[in-house]
Amino acid sequence: MDVINPATGERVETYEAETVADVDDALAVASDAFDRWRNCPLREREQLLADAATELRTNDRSYAETITREMGKPISQALEEIEKCAWVCDHYAEHASTYLNPDGHPSPPGAVAKTAYEPLGPQLAVMPWNFPFWQVFRFAAPALTAGNTVLLKHASNVPGCSRAIENVFREAGYPDGTFQTLLITSDLVDEALEDDRVRGVTLTGSGPAGRAVASTAGRQLKRSVLELGGSDPFIVLDDADVEAAAETGASARMLNSGQSCIAAKRFLVHTNVYDEFLERFVDEIKSLTVGDPTDPETDVGPLATDAILEELDAQVTASLEAGARTVTGGEPLESNGAYYPPTVLVDVPDDCPAASEETFGPVAAVFEVDDESEAIRTANETEFGLGASIWTEDRRRGRRLSREIEAGCVFINQLVKSDPRVPFGGIKDSGYGRELSEAGIKEFVNRKTIWVE
Repeated sequence: MDVINPATGERVETYEAETVADVDDALAVASDAFDRWRNCPLREREQLLADAATELRTNDRSYAETITREMGKPISQALEEIEKCAWVCDHYAEHASTYLNPDGHPSPPGAVAKTAYEPLGPQLAVMPWNFPFWQVFRFAAPALTAGNTVLLKHASNVPGCSRAIENVFREAGYPDGTFQTLLITSDLVDEALEDDRVRGVTLTGSGPAGRAVASTAGRQLKRSVLELGGSDPFIVLDDADVEAAAETGASARMLNSGQSCIAAKRFLVHTNVYDEFLERFVDEIKSLTVGDPTDPETDVGPLATDAILEELDAQVTASLEAGARTVTGGEPLESNGAYYPPTVLVDVPDDCPAASEETFGPVAAVFEVDDESEAIRTANETEFGLGASIWTEDRRRGRRLSREIEAGCVFINQLVKSDPRVPFGGIKDSGYGRELSEAGIKEFVNRKTIWVE
Protein backbone atom coordinates (compact mmCIF):
# COMPACT_ATOMS: atom_id res chain seq x y z
CA MET A 1 0.00 0.00 0.00
CA ASP A 2 1.67 3.20 -1.22
CA VAL A 3 1.00 6.42 0.65
CA ILE A 4 0.88 9.32 -1.83
CA ASN A 5 0.96 12.82 -0.39
CA PRO A 6 -1.93 14.48 -2.28
CA ALA A 7 -0.41 17.93 -1.85
CA THR A 8 2.74 16.99 -3.77
CA GLY A 9 1.96 13.78 -5.63
CA GLU A 10 5.00 12.15 -4.03
CA ARG A 11 5.11 8.67 -2.50
CA VAL A 12 6.05 9.10 1.15
CA GLU A 13 5.72 5.57 2.52
CA THR A 14 4.84 1.99 1.61
CA TYR A 15 3.07 -0.59 3.76
CA GLU A 16 2.95 -4.32 3.12
CA ALA A 17 -0.59 -5.57 2.58
CA GLU A 18 -1.64 -8.40 4.86
CA THR A 19 -2.77 -11.81 3.67
CA VAL A 20 -5.63 -14.23 4.26
CA ALA A 21 -3.44 -15.97 6.84
CA ASP A 22 -2.91 -12.68 8.65
CA VAL A 23 -6.67 -12.12 8.77
CA ASP A 24 -7.21 -15.59 10.21
CA ASP A 25 -4.62 -14.93 12.90
CA ALA A 26 -6.21 -11.59 13.77
CA LEU A 27 -9.67 -13.15 14.04
CA ALA A 28 -8.32 -15.82 16.38
CA VAL A 29 -6.75 -13.16 18.58
CA ALA A 30 -9.94 -11.04 18.56
CA SER A 31 -12.08 -14.03 19.47
CA ASP A 32 -9.83 -15.03 22.36
CA ALA A 33 -9.62 -11.44 23.57
CA PHE A 34 -13.42 -11.11 23.52
CA ASP A 35 -13.85 -13.92 26.02
CA ARG A 36 -11.79 -11.90 28.51
CA TRP A 37 -12.82 -8.38 27.49
CA ARG A 38 -16.55 -8.97 27.86
CA ASN A 39 -15.99 -9.82 31.52
CA CYS A 40 -13.92 -6.74 32.21
CA PRO A 41 -16.03 -4.48 34.48
CA LEU A 42 -17.73 -1.67 32.59
CA ARG A 43 -16.16 0.93 34.86
CA GLU A 44 -12.72 -0.32 33.86
CA ARG A 45 -13.61 -0.17 30.17
CA GLU A 46 -14.80 3.41 30.69
CA GLN A 47 -11.52 4.33 32.38
CA LEU A 48 -9.52 2.90 29.50
CA LEU A 49 -11.57 4.98 27.10
CA ALA A 50 -10.84 8.08 29.16
CA ASP A 51 -7.15 7.15 28.93
CA ALA A 52 -7.51 6.92 25.13
CA ALA A 53 -8.82 10.50 25.15
CA THR A 54 -5.74 11.54 27.12
CA GLU A 55 -3.45 9.81 24.64
CA LEU A 56 -5.15 11.58 21.73
CA ARG A 57 -4.76 14.99 23.32
CA THR A 58 -1.19 14.36 24.46
CA ASN A 59 -0.01 13.45 20.95
CA ASP A 60 -2.54 15.38 18.89
CA ARG A 61 0.06 17.05 16.68
CA SER A 62 1.64 13.75 15.63
CA TYR A 63 -1.72 12.14 14.85
CA ALA A 64 -2.94 15.23 12.97
CA GLU A 65 0.21 15.34 10.86
CA THR A 66 -0.38 11.72 9.84
CA ILE A 67 -3.88 12.67 8.64
CA THR A 68 -2.58 15.66 6.68
CA ARG A 69 0.28 13.72 5.10
CA GLU A 70 -1.91 10.84 3.94
CA MET A 71 -5.14 12.49 2.76
CA GLY A 72 -4.42 16.21 2.62
CA LYS A 73 -6.69 17.62 5.31
CA PRO A 74 -5.59 21.12 6.38
CA ILE A 75 -3.63 20.75 9.62
CA SER A 76 -5.93 22.99 11.63
CA GLN A 77 -8.89 20.77 10.69
CA ALA A 78 -6.87 17.62 11.38
CA LEU A 79 -6.19 18.88 14.91
CA GLU A 80 -9.92 19.54 15.32
CA GLU A 81 -10.62 15.98 14.18
CA ILE A 82 -8.30 14.56 16.85
CA GLU A 83 -10.00 16.68 19.52
CA LYS A 84 -13.40 15.45 18.35
CA CYS A 85 -12.19 11.87 18.74
CA ALA A 86 -11.11 12.67 22.28
CA TRP A 87 -14.56 14.17 22.88
CA VAL A 88 -16.39 11.00 21.80
CA CYS A 89 -14.13 9.02 24.13
CA ASP A 90 -14.98 11.41 26.96
CA HIS A 91 -18.66 11.05 26.18
CA TYR A 92 -18.82 7.27 26.39
CA ALA A 93 -16.41 7.17 29.33
CA GLU A 94 -18.96 9.27 31.18
CA HIS A 95 -22.26 7.91 29.87
CA ALA A 96 -21.77 4.25 28.84
CA SER A 97 -22.89 2.96 32.26
CA THR A 98 -26.13 4.89 31.98
CA TYR A 99 -26.73 3.84 28.38
CA LEU A 100 -26.12 0.15 29.15
CA ASN A 101 -27.97 0.02 32.44
CA PRO A 102 -30.68 -2.70 32.21
CA ASP A 103 -34.19 -1.42 31.46
CA GLY A 104 -37.15 -2.60 33.52
CA HIS A 105 -40.52 -3.61 32.06
CA PRO A 106 -44.04 -4.12 33.44
CA SER A 107 -44.44 -7.59 34.92
CA PRO A 108 -46.92 -9.43 37.15
CA PRO A 109 -46.58 -9.46 40.96
CA GLY A 110 -43.66 -11.63 42.03
CA ALA A 111 -41.81 -11.30 38.70
CA VAL A 112 -39.13 -8.94 37.40
CA ALA A 113 -38.57 -8.36 33.67
CA LYS A 114 -35.57 -6.49 32.36
CA THR A 115 -33.59 -5.97 29.17
CA ALA A 116 -29.85 -6.39 29.58
CA TYR A 117 -27.35 -5.12 27.01
CA GLU A 118 -24.54 -7.57 26.34
CA PRO A 119 -21.70 -7.54 23.77
CA LEU A 120 -21.92 -9.71 20.66
CA GLY A 121 -18.27 -10.43 19.85
CA PRO A 122 -15.68 -9.29 17.30
CA GLN A 123 -16.96 -6.48 15.07
CA LEU A 124 -15.54 -5.55 11.66
CA ALA A 125 -15.28 -1.85 10.82
CA VAL A 126 -14.79 -0.88 7.16
CA MET A 127 -13.85 2.78 7.13
CA PRO A 128 -13.09 5.55 4.58
CA TRP A 129 -10.27 8.03 4.25
CA ASN A 130 -12.02 11.41 4.51
CA PHE A 131 -12.22 11.57 8.32
CA PRO A 132 -9.71 8.81 8.97
CA PHE A 133 -9.71 9.10 12.78
CA TRP A 134 -13.18 10.39 13.57
CA GLN A 135 -15.17 7.83 11.62
CA VAL A 136 -13.26 5.04 13.33
CA PHE A 137 -13.58 6.46 16.82
CA ARG A 138 -17.28 7.21 16.60
CA PHE A 139 -17.80 3.47 16.12
CA ALA A 140 -14.92 2.03 18.13
CA ALA A 141 -15.49 4.07 21.30
CA PRO A 142 -19.01 2.72 21.96
CA ALA A 143 -18.40 -0.75 20.48
CA LEU A 144 -15.35 -1.40 22.65
CA THR A 145 -16.92 0.08 25.76
CA ALA A 146 -19.95 -2.18 25.29
CA GLY A 147 -17.54 -5.14 25.52
CA ASN A 148 -16.98 -6.04 21.87
CA THR A 149 -13.60 -6.40 20.22
CA VAL A 150 -12.92 -4.49 16.97
CA LEU A 151 -11.07 -5.21 13.74
CA LEU A 152 -10.49 -2.19 11.50
CA LYS A 153 -10.21 -2.45 7.73
CA HIS A 154 -9.30 1.11 6.78
CA ALA A 155 -9.06 2.74 3.36
CA SER A 156 -5.92 1.73 1.50
CA ASN A 157 -4.63 5.32 1.15
CA VAL A 158 -4.48 5.93 4.94
CA PRO A 159 -2.63 2.90 6.36
CA GLY A 160 -0.56 5.14 8.63
CA CYS A 161 -3.74 6.49 10.22
CA SER A 162 -4.92 2.91 10.72
CA ARG A 163 -1.73 1.97 12.54
CA ALA A 164 -1.80 5.21 14.55
CA ILE A 165 -5.33 4.50 15.80
CA GLU A 166 -4.21 1.06 16.91
CA ASN A 167 -1.38 2.78 18.76
CA VAL A 168 -3.86 5.05 20.60
CA PHE A 169 -5.59 2.06 22.15
CA ARG A 170 -2.31 0.31 22.86
CA GLU A 171 -0.88 3.34 24.66
CA ALA A 172 -4.11 3.75 26.60
CA GLY A 173 -3.62 0.27 28.03
CA TYR A 174 -6.23 -1.78 26.17
CA PRO A 175 -5.56 -5.53 26.37
CA ASP A 176 -4.00 -7.18 23.34
CA GLY A 177 -6.52 -8.14 20.69
CA THR A 178 -9.32 -5.78 21.72
CA PHE A 179 -8.55 -3.46 18.80
CA GLN A 180 -6.62 -4.55 15.71
CA THR A 181 -6.03 -3.16 12.25
CA LEU A 182 -6.17 -5.20 9.06
CA LEU A 183 -4.11 -3.76 6.22
CA ILE A 184 -6.00 -5.73 3.61
CA THR A 185 -7.40 -4.99 0.18
CA SER A 186 -11.16 -4.72 -0.33
CA ASP A 187 -11.41 -8.16 -1.93
CA LEU A 188 -10.68 -9.77 1.45
CA VAL A 189 -13.53 -8.03 3.28
CA ASP A 190 -16.16 -10.59 2.29
CA GLU A 191 -13.98 -13.46 3.44
CA ALA A 192 -13.47 -11.82 6.82
CA LEU A 193 -17.16 -11.04 7.17
CA GLU A 194 -18.16 -14.59 6.27
CA ASP A 195 -16.03 -15.95 9.11
CA ASP A 196 -18.18 -17.16 12.02
CA ARG A 197 -15.97 -15.33 14.49
CA VAL A 198 -17.08 -11.92 13.16
CA ARG A 199 -20.44 -11.07 14.67
CA GLY A 200 -21.24 -7.76 12.97
CA VAL A 201 -20.02 -5.10 10.56
CA THR A 202 -20.20 -1.35 10.18
CA LEU A 203 -19.26 0.47 6.99
CA THR A 204 -18.90 4.13 6.14
CA GLY A 205 -18.36 4.61 2.43
CA SER A 206 -19.90 4.51 -1.02
CA GLY A 207 -23.24 3.06 -2.04
CA PRO A 208 -21.75 0.15 -4.02
CA ALA A 209 -19.47 -0.77 -1.11
CA GLY A 210 -22.40 -0.58 1.29
CA ARG A 211 -24.58 -2.82 -0.87
CA ALA A 212 -21.81 -5.40 -1.15
CA VAL A 213 -21.21 -5.51 2.59
CA ALA A 214 -24.94 -5.53 3.38
CA SER A 215 -25.46 -8.43 0.99
CA THR A 216 -22.75 -10.51 2.61
CA ALA A 217 -23.91 -9.62 6.12
CA GLY A 218 -27.47 -10.47 5.19
CA ARG A 219 -26.54 -13.91 3.89
CA GLN A 220 -24.66 -14.53 7.13
CA LEU A 221 -27.48 -13.09 9.29
CA LYS A 222 -25.09 -10.63 10.91
CA ARG A 223 -25.81 -7.19 12.30
CA SER A 224 -24.79 -4.32 10.03
CA VAL A 225 -24.80 -0.53 10.11
CA LEU A 226 -24.21 1.51 6.95
CA GLU A 227 -23.38 5.21 6.68
CA LEU A 228 -23.20 5.98 2.98
CA GLY A 229 -23.25 9.02 0.73
CA GLY A 230 -25.28 12.18 0.82
CA SER A 231 -26.43 15.12 -1.29
CA ASP A 232 -27.56 17.28 1.57
CA PRO A 233 -29.84 20.26 0.89
CA PHE A 234 -29.12 23.63 2.53
CA ILE A 235 -32.42 25.53 2.46
CA VAL A 236 -32.41 29.32 2.85
CA LEU A 237 -35.94 30.67 3.30
CA ASP A 238 -37.17 34.21 2.75
CA ASP A 239 -36.98 35.09 6.46
CA ALA A 240 -33.46 33.69 7.03
CA ASP A 241 -30.51 35.55 8.49
CA VAL A 242 -28.82 35.66 5.08
CA GLU A 243 -25.43 36.79 6.35
CA ALA A 244 -25.25 33.92 8.87
CA ALA A 245 -26.56 31.43 6.32
CA ALA A 246 -23.92 32.44 3.75
CA GLU A 247 -21.07 32.30 6.25
CA THR A 248 -22.10 28.93 7.67
CA GLY A 249 -22.99 27.60 4.23
CA ALA A 250 -19.46 28.21 2.96
CA SER A 251 -18.07 26.20 5.88
CA ALA A 252 -20.72 23.51 5.44
CA ARG A 253 -19.66 22.99 1.81
CA MET A 254 -15.89 23.51 1.97
CA LEU A 255 -14.93 21.81 5.24
CA ASN A 256 -12.42 19.02 4.58
CA SER A 257 -12.03 20.43 1.07
CA GLY A 258 -15.64 19.46 0.42
CA GLN A 259 -14.96 15.75 1.01
CA SER A 260 -17.73 14.96 3.46
CA CYS A 261 -20.90 12.91 3.14
CA ILE A 262 -22.78 15.45 5.29
CA ALA A 263 -21.47 18.52 3.50
CA ALA A 264 -24.08 20.94 2.18
CA LYS A 265 -24.11 20.20 -1.53
CA ARG A 266 -27.35 21.66 -2.90
CA PHE A 267 -28.20 25.23 -1.82
CA LEU A 268 -31.92 25.88 -2.27
CA VAL A 269 -32.50 29.60 -1.85
CA HIS A 270 -35.82 31.48 -1.79
CA THR A 271 -36.14 33.92 -4.69
CA ASN A 272 -36.64 36.87 -2.34
CA VAL A 273 -33.14 36.47 -0.86
CA TYR A 274 -31.42 34.63 -3.71
CA ASP A 275 -29.34 37.52 -5.05
CA GLU A 276 -28.21 38.66 -1.61
CA PHE A 277 -27.35 35.14 -0.51
CA LEU A 278 -25.44 34.33 -3.70
CA GLU A 279 -23.36 37.50 -3.45
CA ARG A 280 -22.48 36.92 0.21
CA PHE A 281 -21.91 33.19 -0.33
CA VAL A 282 -19.54 33.72 -3.25
CA ASP A 283 -17.64 36.35 -1.28
CA GLU A 284 -17.19 33.83 1.55
CA ILE A 285 -16.03 31.16 -0.89
CA LYS A 286 -13.54 33.49 -2.56
CA SER A 287 -12.08 34.48 0.80
CA LEU A 288 -10.95 30.91 1.54
CA THR A 289 -7.24 30.19 1.32
CA VAL A 290 -6.30 27.26 -0.91
CA GLY A 291 -2.84 25.83 -0.45
CA ASP A 292 -0.37 23.74 1.52
CA PRO A 293 -2.34 21.68 4.06
CA THR A 294 0.53 21.84 6.55
CA ASP A 295 0.10 25.64 6.74
CA PRO A 296 -2.27 26.52 9.61
CA GLU A 297 -3.69 29.39 7.51
CA THR A 298 -4.93 27.04 4.76
CA ASP A 299 -8.71 26.54 4.57
CA VAL A 300 -8.90 24.22 1.54
CA GLY A 301 -6.23 21.65 0.75
CA PRO A 302 -5.89 19.10 -2.03
CA LEU A 303 -8.37 16.35 -2.74
CA ALA A 304 -7.26 13.02 -1.34
CA THR A 305 -6.31 11.38 -4.64
CA ASP A 306 -5.94 12.20 -8.33
CA ALA A 307 -8.84 9.86 -9.09
CA ILE A 308 -11.18 11.89 -6.88
CA LEU A 309 -10.09 15.09 -8.62
CA GLU A 310 -10.68 13.56 -12.06
CA GLU A 311 -14.16 12.36 -11.13
CA LEU A 312 -15.13 15.74 -9.66
CA ASP A 313 -13.81 17.59 -12.70
CA ALA A 314 -15.80 15.29 -14.98
CA GLN A 315 -18.99 16.01 -12.99
CA VAL A 316 -18.45 19.77 -13.21
CA THR A 317 -17.63 19.61 -16.92
CA ALA A 318 -20.76 17.57 -17.65
CA SER A 319 -22.87 20.00 -15.62
CA LEU A 320 -21.46 22.99 -17.53
CA GLU A 321 -22.11 21.26 -20.84
CA ALA A 322 -25.70 20.68 -19.72
CA GLY A 323 -26.21 24.40 -19.12
CA ALA A 324 -24.89 25.18 -15.64
CA ARG A 325 -22.76 28.28 -15.16
CA THR A 326 -19.75 28.90 -12.91
CA VAL A 327 -19.63 31.97 -10.68
CA THR A 328 -16.20 31.08 -9.37
CA GLY A 329 -13.80 28.17 -9.87
CA GLY A 330 -14.62 25.33 -12.22
CA GLU A 331 -11.26 23.96 -13.36
CA PRO A 332 -8.41 22.04 -11.64
CA LEU A 333 -5.55 24.22 -10.45
CA GLU A 334 -2.17 23.89 -12.10
CA SER A 335 -0.20 22.08 -9.43
CA ASN A 336 1.69 18.90 -8.68
CA GLY A 337 -1.00 18.09 -6.12
CA ALA A 338 -4.67 17.17 -6.48
CA TYR A 339 -6.00 20.71 -6.10
CA TYR A 340 -9.48 21.79 -7.18
CA PRO A 341 -10.61 25.34 -6.41
CA PRO A 342 -13.72 26.21 -4.40
CA THR A 343 -16.42 26.33 -7.06
CA VAL A 344 -19.96 27.71 -7.21
CA LEU A 345 -22.40 26.66 -9.92
CA VAL A 346 -25.72 28.34 -10.76
CA ASP A 347 -28.46 27.76 -13.37
CA VAL A 348 -27.95 24.06 -12.69
CA PRO A 349 -30.22 21.74 -14.74
CA ASP A 350 -32.12 19.14 -12.72
CA ASP A 351 -30.62 16.12 -14.46
CA CYS A 352 -26.95 17.10 -14.56
CA PRO A 353 -24.37 15.59 -12.16
CA ALA A 354 -24.19 18.66 -9.89
CA ALA A 355 -27.91 18.26 -9.20
CA SER A 356 -28.44 14.51 -9.30
CA GLU A 357 -25.15 13.02 -8.02
CA GLU A 358 -23.00 13.39 -4.94
CA THR A 359 -20.13 15.76 -5.69
CA PHE A 360 -17.28 14.87 -3.34
CA GLY A 361 -15.19 17.99 -3.38
CA PRO A 362 -15.37 21.79 -3.06
CA VAL A 363 -18.27 22.35 -5.48
CA ALA A 364 -21.54 24.03 -4.46
CA ALA A 365 -24.67 24.05 -6.63
CA VAL A 366 -27.02 26.97 -5.90
CA PHE A 367 -30.69 26.77 -6.95
CA GLU A 368 -33.37 29.48 -6.85
CA VAL A 369 -36.77 28.33 -5.51
CA ASP A 370 -40.07 30.19 -5.47
CA ASP A 371 -41.41 29.11 -2.08
CA GLU A 372 -40.96 26.66 0.78
CA SER A 373 -42.99 23.98 -0.99
CA GLU A 374 -40.60 23.98 -3.93
CA ALA A 375 -37.66 23.96 -1.52
CA ILE A 376 -38.94 20.86 0.26
CA ARG A 377 -39.85 19.11 -2.98
CA THR A 378 -36.41 19.78 -4.47
CA ALA A 379 -34.67 18.78 -1.25
CA ASN A 380 -36.37 15.39 -1.36
CA GLU A 381 -35.71 14.77 -5.08
CA THR A 382 -32.65 12.62 -4.45
CA GLU A 383 -31.93 9.00 -3.67
CA PHE A 384 -29.97 10.15 -0.62
CA GLY A 385 -31.34 10.95 2.81
CA LEU A 386 -28.52 11.76 5.19
CA GLY A 387 -28.95 15.31 6.47
CA ALA A 388 -30.45 18.71 5.74
CA SER A 389 -30.10 22.27 6.97
CA ILE A 390 -32.97 24.80 7.10
CA TRP A 391 -32.44 28.52 7.66
CA THR A 392 -35.33 30.62 8.99
CA GLU A 393 -35.83 33.13 11.79
CA ASP A 394 -39.16 31.42 12.61
CA ARG A 395 -38.16 28.35 14.63
CA ARG A 396 -41.69 26.94 14.59
CA ARG A 397 -41.63 27.14 10.80
CA GLY A 398 -38.28 25.37 10.80
CA ARG A 399 -39.55 22.58 13.06
CA ARG A 400 -42.65 22.15 10.88
CA LEU A 401 -40.64 21.89 7.68
CA SER A 402 -38.11 19.55 9.28
CA ARG A 403 -40.86 16.94 9.50
CA GLU A 404 -41.25 17.08 5.72
CA ILE A 405 -37.57 16.48 4.93
CA GLU A 406 -36.64 12.89 4.03
CA ALA A 407 -33.38 12.57 5.95
CA GLY A 408 -31.86 11.05 9.06
CA CYS A 409 -31.16 14.44 10.62
CA VAL A 410 -32.27 18.03 10.11
CA PHE A 411 -30.50 21.06 11.60
CA ILE A 412 -32.28 24.41 11.81
CA ASN A 413 -29.99 27.45 11.58
CA GLN A 414 -26.95 25.19 11.86
CA LEU A 415 -24.86 23.06 9.53
CA VAL A 416 -25.31 19.30 9.55
CA LYS A 417 -22.81 17.63 11.88
CA SER A 418 -22.21 14.49 13.87
CA ASP A 419 -22.22 15.00 17.63
CA PRO A 420 -21.61 12.31 20.30
CA ARG A 421 -24.73 13.42 22.18
CA VAL A 422 -27.27 12.72 19.40
CA PRO A 423 -27.93 9.79 17.03
CA PHE A 424 -26.38 10.01 13.56
CA GLY A 425 -27.35 8.15 10.40
CA GLY A 426 -29.41 8.27 7.25
CA ILE A 427 -32.27 6.75 5.27
CA LYS A 428 -32.81 5.78 1.63
CA ASP A 429 -29.48 5.31 -0.18
CA SER A 430 -27.63 7.00 2.67
CA GLY A 431 -27.76 3.80 4.69
CA TYR A 432 -29.36 2.50 7.87
CA GLY A 433 -28.68 2.15 11.55
CA ARG A 434 -27.42 4.83 13.91
CA GLU A 435 -24.10 5.84 15.39
CA LEU A 436 -23.33 7.92 18.50
CA SER A 437 -25.34 8.63 21.67
CA GLU A 438 -27.34 5.85 23.30
CA ALA A 439 -28.59 4.58 19.94
CA GLY A 440 -25.04 4.02 18.69
CA ILE A 441 -23.81 1.96 21.61
CA LYS A 442 -26.89 -0.26 21.38
CA GLU A 443 -26.45 -1.15 17.69
CA PHE A 444 -23.91 -3.89 18.47
CA VAL A 445 -25.25 -5.48 21.63
CA ASN A 446 -27.60 -8.32 22.39
CA ARG A 447 -30.77 -6.82 23.85
CA LYS A 448 -31.44 -9.74 26.12
CA THR A 449 -34.77 -10.07 27.91
CA ILE A 450 -34.36 -11.55 31.39
CA TRP A 451 -37.52 -12.64 33.26
CA VAL A 452 -37.17 -13.64 36.92
CA GLU A 453 -40.13 -15.17 38.77
